[in-house]
Amino acid sequence: MKAVLLRLAGFTGLPLVSILTPFLLVPIVARVAGEGGWSTVASGQAIGAFGGAVIAWSWNTLGPVEIAQNPSPQHRAEVYRQSLRTRLVLSALVFPFVFILAWQLAAPGHRLDGAAMSLTTAVTGLSPAWYCIGAGKPALLATFDALPRVAATILAVPVILLTTHIWLYGVILLATVGVSLVLFHRIVVPERGKTFTAWGGTWRYLRQHFGPAAISLSGTTYAATPVPIGQAFVPNTLMAGFSSADTVYRFGLFSVMALGNTFQGWTLEPQEASPKKRHAAAIVSHLALGLAGAAFLAILGPLATEIILGSVNKAGQATCALYGLSFLFISASTPFIRNLLLPQGRQRLILVWTLISAVIGITLMFLAATRGWVDGIALAMALSEAILFLGLLVPGLRLLKKA
Repeated sequence: MKAVLLRLAGFTGLPLVSILTPFLLVPIVARVAGEGGWSTVASGQAIGAFGGAVIAWSWNTLGPVEIAQNPSPQHRAEVYRQSLRTRLVLSALVFPFVFILAWQLAAPGHRLDGAAMSLTTAVTGLSPAWYCIGAGKPALLATFDALPRVAATILAVPVILLTTHIWLYGVILLATVGVSLVLFHRIVVPERGKTFTAWGGTWRYLRQHFGPAAISLSGTTYAATPVPIGQAFVPNTLMAGFSSADTVYRFGLFSVMALGNTFQGWTLEPQEASPKKRHAAAIVSHLALGLAGAAFLAILGPLATEIILGSVNKAGQATCALYGLSFLFISASTPFIRNLLLPQGRQRLILVWTLISAVIGITLMFLAATRGWVDGIALAMALSEAILFLGLLVPGLRLLKKA
């Protein structure tokens, strides 16, 4: 119990600082951008989130398992070197794509803002967080992932206030993250000379791990598409409140990620003789978090968006409630995917259900958006998350019984 509490404090408490810090920036960005600009910024961030998932490939799902189950420093170093090579190749393809797409979907006068914000979320694909999670070292996560983002956000606040140029936040964040990645590589990975001289297996790795990557990409696709789809079809005046609900929801997802980071390495430690109790603790914790988050969004979501983002960008009650349902289902499904199904090689099952839920969700989103029904877009996302959870629940419980 002491071990899990310490890990929970590290993987939840320290990253919580980086989660809350953007709230210093978001109210400023929302008010500087106005209605049309705010939906453009939110759309750019969502597009970048998909790009970040492409860059991360399968490392956020399989990487922690590989690191947790292989404590050898040499092995861990080689795993990280391989990850860096593959992610740099993908970054060269993804960064221009998300920049151009966000530019095209942006409202006139805010194209550079939307395009720059797409890069701020796409760069998360280069994060070493998965390595820190697998190694069970929250101090590394705080030093090389959380704190640099906090510093960039704090620096961006006065810059945007003085210049009203939102795109400068993207420049500041990219520079800060770049420096932190270089330092992480120098400090954590031994024999640095081998990192960029062994590209032979890069494309082979990308092909071999397409399945796990497709799971992540499919899930991220329908999670990231509500705002861009709405931006393409719905008037900006209607999208302002919807974008606000989406923003608060995504801030909340950091808590799901932090809790998942806490339990993944802990449940998979090879020396654990009775893992069933650990898996049960993870499932119950994620369910409790999902219920709390859903209640917060449904009850206090509109008030929170009004306080944080301004009355002109206030989200509707129905939109927030539907986003709350999405939060519940995604939190509840996380321990089954990360701790039970993926480590047991059930990637194909996860991929099938993820694709089914994504196709249904995106189709319904398009139907709702073309009719100008913004709450219908949120409903489509909630339904897709529910389908994924229900599809994986029974196989996950079967594996739990065998644990």
